[in-house]
Amino acid sequence: GKIEDDIRRASIMRNAIGKDSTLMFDANQNWDVEQAIEKMKALARFDPLWIEEPTSPDDILGHQRISNEISPIGVATGEHCQNRVIFKQFFQAAGLQFCQLDCCRLGGVNEVLSVLLMAKKFNIPLCVSTAASSSLEDLKKWGKDQTWFQLYVNGPTQDAWTLVDRAKAAEYKTLILTVDVPVVSRRVRDLRNGFIVPFKIGLKQFVDFSLHPHWSLSTLFKGIPEPKNFRYGSKNRFDRNASRAGANWEFLDALREKWKGNLIVKGIMDTDDASRVQNAGVDAIWVSNHGGRQLDSSPPALSALPKIRNTVGPNMPIIFDSGARNGEDVVKALALGANFVMLGRPIMMALAASSKKGLNDYLSLLKDEIGVVMAQLGINDLEKISGDVLYDGISKNIR
Repeated sequence: GKIEDDIRRASIMRNAIGKDSTLMFDANQNWDVEQAIEKMKALARFDPLWIEEPTSPDDILGHQRISNEISPIGVATGEHCQNRVIFKQFFQAAGLQFCQLDCCRLGGVNEVLSVLLMAKKFNIPLCVSTAASSSLEDLKKWGKDQTWFQLYVNGPTQDAWTLVDRAKAAEYKTLILTVDVPVVSRRVRDLRNGFIVPFKIGLKQFVDFSLHPHWSLSTLFKGIPEPKNFRYGSKNRFDRNASRAGANWEFLDALREKWKGNLIVKGIMDTDDASRVQNAGVDAIWVSNHGGRQLDSSPPALSALPKIRNTVGPNMPIIFDSGARNGEDVVKALALGANFVMLGRPIMMALAASSKKGLNDYLSLLKDEIGVVMAQLGINDLEKISGDVLYDGISKNIR
């Protein structure tokens, strides 16, 4: 309707409810971005809140602009607002500055949107896996410069170069070469549970689906999740069991020559490899044993972290993942030399268990745990976390 009609209705409502009650406007289905900005500014005299309920990635970008333009008008978003506040506190207070977006649709049909919303709102880099359940082009369009592409050299190297070219064409600025899965190990638990690619539904899966009706119905309604980056051309299909040995030193040198943006190598566990990667001109090293899922007898990534920090020196950015589950784990990794800590499975499990509420509960707990650990150590600044907070038998080996 006309802005005059909206002002008249707002005036009637404000007079009816008084000045001590909150007046909120929810018109996302009727207003486009320009209309929302114009109308909310006109309605500012009534001290309202604007209700934001994005339901698609394009909504997220438009609503972000509306929120910026109508400030200082408040935004009421229910669960969305709560997610943002918790994510902001979490990433600022906990020093976690990366999310990894793999096959997030497994956690629920809307979880990709939730993660993108947080990345866009709080300027958090988001790692988009080669095996993501949305295409790298779509995720770059929705997430802008917050999105970083995580490359698996899966099968013929030419397929990998095609993905690199697509990432370049989509204007990604950061690329992550993943080297911690040269071949996919025999993951007995996945095999026992029927978790294979492409996904197949058997009797056990039907029973499991029936015990989780909310997840099952919402997922089936949207279609079975699949790696969307491998739907371009009939010959370019995702083979989970294909060799990834093409990610060798020659490939890294060629990639560094070809890729002019930021380059990170993920999966470093050896000091000699760390030195060689550093000398190859990468911009950051990612210490990881792929969550310990590849080789049962591989050393913990946390044990390799201080050795690699000592090898590459204090100025090389180091990312760490594998095994971090709670706030104390995060502080340990920071003390052992990490600049950033990645969390994957706990967040996905929280999303799958109870969607946004599960994520909120987990992140709230994690934030509290980090705060408690820092308080126990007598520290109120992340920059002061160092090897000095560790037991002497460990800290003396850390710069």
